[in-house]
Amino acid sequence: MSKYSRRRWIGAAAGASGLAGAAALAARYGLLPPDHGGLYGAGESLTYAAQRVLTRHSLAREFAPSQISTPPFANSSSPRDEEYKRLQAEGFAGWRLAIDGMIARPTSFSVADIQRYPSRSQITHLACEEGWSMIAQWTGAPLSIVLDAVGVLPQARYVVYFSQEKGWWDSIDMADALHPQTLVAYGMNGGELPAAHGGPLRMRVPRQLGYKSVKFINRLTVTDTLKSFGKGLGSAAPEDGYAWYAGI
Repeated sequence: MSKYSRRRWIGAAAGASGLAGAAALAARYGLLPPDHGGLYGAGESLTYAAQRVLTRHSLAREFAPSQISTPPFANSSSPRDEEYKRLQAEGFAGWRLAIDGMIARPTSFSVADIQRYPSRSQITHLACEEGWSMIAQWTGAPLSIVLDAVGVLPQARYVVYFSQEKGWWDSIDMADALHPQTLVAYGMNGGELPAAHGGPLRMRVPRQLGYKSVKFINRLTVTDTLKSFGKGLGSAAPEDGYAWYAGI
């Protein structure tokens, strides 16, 4: 083996050892993401732990109205099943957002109920893992206010949210759930949230990649573990090869 080859192997071993050590440190302080196993687990753990330590309270950049994308890009249409079409034809009057799990008051909210909470509007960047992006104004109720209304229990660690679009769900930790920019969004660019963009309700998580901002949400579950959801990786995304934590 040449001197150059030995150096490469030594460097690779040192890098792997460093990642393993960082992952062990993250585990000690409870900063392991649910997808921390597997080939890329140490790297995912290091990314998540570093983000939580360094940027827990940071804000996503907000833009000027002149920077809003025209027209706003939508990467998919609304669900085609009959239940969604019926609710859409009724102006989503019958749409419900159920909240259960580790809360004091399990509740089901209508869109109008969500709209009665104090609202926030923000012009933020939605970046898709597929390479496209857009800037839009999003309006909604901060998720923290909605969670406060149902009484989240102290031991809760995650909020899991489900889409009316079958098979699609995701989750965030309480740091993102309680972040002031995380919204249960019902408006876009001064109007209602269009169906193509997830109407009537969409989770908006501007500090993470677009796939965390799940469309058509109709259920939230507050929990202290993600092991019983799907394959235990925290969302549908890592089951398809993406990371659970997608901070930007």
